[in-house]
Amino acid sequence: MKYRFLTLTVSVFLAIQAFAQQHSEQNHSKYVWPSDAEVKKKLTQWQGVKFGLLMHWGTYSQWGVVESWSLCPEDEGWCVRRGPASGNWYDYKKAYEALQTTFNPTRFNPERWAEAAKAAGMKYMIFTTKHHDGFCMFDSKQTDYKITSSRTPFSSNPRSNVTKEILGAFRSQGFLVGTYFSKPDWNVDSYWWPYFPPKDRNVSYDPKKYPEMWKKYTDFTYNQIQELMTGYGNVDILWLDGGWVRPAGTIDSTVSWQRTIPYSQDIDMARIAGMARSHQPGLLVVDRTVSGEFENYATPEQQIPDHYMPIPWETCMTMGESWSYVPKENFKSSRRLVQTLVDVVSKNGNLLLNIAPGPDGEWHEEAYGRLKEIGAWIQTNGESVYGTQPMAPYRRDQWAFTRNDKAAYASYLPTENETTLPATVTLPVVPKGPKAALTLLGTKQALKWKKTGDAVEVVIPEKVRQQLAGQPVWVFKIV
Repeated sequence: MKYRFLTLTVSVFLAIQAFAQQHSEQNHSKYVWPSDAEVKKKLTQWQGVKFGLLMHWGTYSQWGVVESWSLCPEDEGWCVRRGPASGNWYDYKKAYEALQTTFNPTRFNPERWAEAAKAAGMKYMIFTTKHHDGFCMFDSKQTDYKITSSRTPFSSNPRSNVTKEILGAFRSQGFLVGTYFSKPDWNVDSYWWPYFPPKDRNVSYDPKKYPEMWKKYTDFTYNQIQELMTGYGNVDILWLDGGWVRPAGTIDSTVSWQRTIPYSQDIDMARIAGMARSHQPGLLVVDRTVSGEFENYATPEQQIPDHYMPIPWETCMTMGESWSYVPKENFKSSRRLVQTLVDVVSKNGNLLLNIAPGPDGEWHEEAYGRLKEIGAWIQTNGESVYGTQPMAPYRRDQWAFTRNDKAAYASYLPTENETTLPATVTLPVVPKGPKAALTLLGTKQALKWKKTGDAVEVVIPEKVRQQLAGQPVWVFKIV
């Protein structure tokens, strides 16, 4: 994941937008539907919950900088270094990794997060157990670069194994829970082998030329994932990031960013998935951007496809402008976030919304406010979201369409200047039968309508218009 600094220039902002684009670019025609009955059941369940929470959190929150990417020796906008010794990469890496010795998030309270997320209507959660920098937010036995190390002040806290605490808090609120895990690890010598200084995000040596070193790394990765699959209760999703770590045979030369991968970096996903599912039956495995049997759903990043997609997919998006914590975040409005959710669901997707905890272990208060406002809309209109399927024409102009076994829903996404519904609305779908009942969610009053060609005109009484004024989305229910 990546983020843009508040002080970056427009040119760097465009570079970061391009980065999000390249990591979303993918040929979805290669999607492989799972054959395992338990995985298919879990996938169906996941598709029904629609709305989830992602959290990027690590030692980098202390500097308020991009997660991991400032360590990457690439001349790209999202890799700009901020903080001590930023002029020298070697000194910077030492200073960055020394953040472990001051990380002490004493306000950590995952129950508050889980309660706020539940009230907002979120139903699944993915937590960053390890990002590309290699710092483990769980008690890994494979490394001392972790939150539970004696080198980390927070290790003396009885809740220092934050991954276990977070998964438990959300699981107790009925959430599906998932573990984000970075396939590349820029801290261990078996990935960035010091004999060959890293040139970019990739492994610093040719795994084919040095198979013993690569075997050491693949075993390290396997063992860490095994820890997550055996010591943290029920896990529903294994969400793997770092798509450049992949077998050469999966590199798609039609995708621009994949053409820059210099080596085959095969970590044996069949072995990992088999082990993981032996401990967690039905586990969804999301090997991001690596099309095939281990990418159970696609994950376009910071963007929404412009059309309906028939495969399982999820837009992962920030609530603000950054994946990681920044002291002054520019949060999207709750209106925009609700409209994003409606747009995504109408195209057959889920929305995974990122909120970043700070160095003290707490969210911005504004994030709680956004969730509360989203929840107010969900409380009234959630039936048009959860357990629904997209309905043709899916999205048309300001309209989005979903359905379930009992009703069809036409959601109207107003512009910024529209605070009330028009007195007459043209609905671009025709109810089945002349006696179909049409209402607006939030009211019980039946609306008068008449067919006009391939649409219907709906009269909105003034009382209803005022009652529902200011909503981010208005939802018509057709029974």
